Order: sequence, then structure tokens, then C-alpha cells
Amino acid sequence: MARGCLQGVKYLMFAFNLLFWLGGCGVLGVGIWLAATQGSFATLSSSFPSLSAANLLIVTGTFVMAIGFVGCMGALKENKCLLLTFFLLLLLVFLLEATIAVLFFAYTDKIDRYAQQDLKKGLHLYGTQGNVGLTNAWSIIQTDFRCCGVSNYTDWFEVYNATRVPDSCCLEFSDSCGLHAPGTWWKAPCYETVKSWLQENLLAVGIFGLCTALVQILGLTFAMTMYCQVVKADTYCA
Repeated sequence: MARGCLQGVKYLMFAFNLLFWLGGCGVLGVGIWLAATQGSFATLSSSFPSLSAANLLIVTGTFVMAIGFVGCMGALKENKCLLLTFFLLLLLVFLLEATIAVLFFAYTDKIDRYAQQDLKKGLHLYGTQGNVGLTNAWSIIQTDFRCCGVSNYTDWFEVYNATRVPDSCCLEFSDSCGLHAPGTWWKAPCYETVKSWLQENLLAVGIFGLCTALVQILGLTFAMTMYCQVVKADTYCA
């Protein structure tokens, strides 16, 4: 009976971790593609230049693949050490995510102030050599969200030391349109515009976070259940 339960949990856990591993492969693939085609895509921070969308996806995908591989091997081999390693790694990730979420909501105002200051510093890297990712990211954000600058379009005046903005700030794009009058530019601040968009889509973000947490809890349950079953089976055989 114990052996039958062990086999059932084994195949369930293997299927779960196989999907987990494949998901990691997909995330890693997207990250590598972004890095190869877009450079340091979505790098906005001057303090953390390596904190780009491409790098985050590569690191996340690699880590998810590693955890999924450990889980798959632990399930196939019914190895207590691998199962316990998988459980501890997944638990560590879960606790880290929970801690970050709590700190984020506890220090929202401070994070807002720091983020705006850091983004304004990053504007000075716009269009400079070796900062293609940051330049592309700002161009996409200002075009898609119809905004200009971090807190105001005048943020760009300090960058250029002149009354001008990037062409991506223009209501109607054309070459050198950023040299025209302010009446031809977007007036909305990008930081508040993007923040409002995130708040409007908070339900989707919350559902994604909840699904992620449930998947992790399911993985923890599978790992601990199988670990206990292996221990029982070893004890029974002994």
C-alpha cells in the first residue's frame, strides 16, 4: 500500500517538476533572445545597470530550471537528499518573495522617492554610448504611455541643458520634433502614469502572484509528501 502511494506521488511530482523545468526553459529563452536582440532591454536604473528585463529573465529562468531539475531527479530516484534540497530551495524562494512583498507595502513611500531620484539620474545616460537598453526602454515607455520625463517633461531640460526633449515625447513623431514648442509634447509624468497603469491592473498582478504562490505551495506539498513516503518505505523495507 505504501509503495503504491509512493509511486502515485512520484509520478505527480515528476510531472509537476517537468512543467516547472519547461517553464524555466521558456523564461531563459526569452531572456537570451532579449539580450541578443535588444541589448540590456528595459534597463532604467543608473544605480543597478545590470537590473534589466533580459538579465532578470535569464537569472530567473536558470534558477527555475535548476530547481525543476533537482525536483525531477529527486522524484525519479526517490532520493531523500534531493527531495529535501528541492523543498528547502523552494521554501527559501517562497519566503524571499513574501518578505519582499511585505517590505514593499511597508515602505512604499520611501521606495517611490528613491525610484524617482534614481530614474532621474538614469535620464542622463539616455542616448549615450553603451546604454542602448536604457535609451530603448525610455523611448518605448514614453511612446506607449504617452508621457514625458519622470515627474515632468522639464526633467529632460537638465539632461540636454536646453529646452528640448527626446523625439519619443512628441504628440506626433517626426525627426527632431523634440526641439519644437512644449505644446507638441506629452505632458503626463511617466512615473505616475506607469504607476496608475499598474494600479489599474492590480487585480491581474494579484491573481498572477496568487497563482505563483499556489504553485510553489503545491510543489512544497509534493516534495514533503514524497519525502515522508520514501522514509516510510525505507523503514518498512528495513
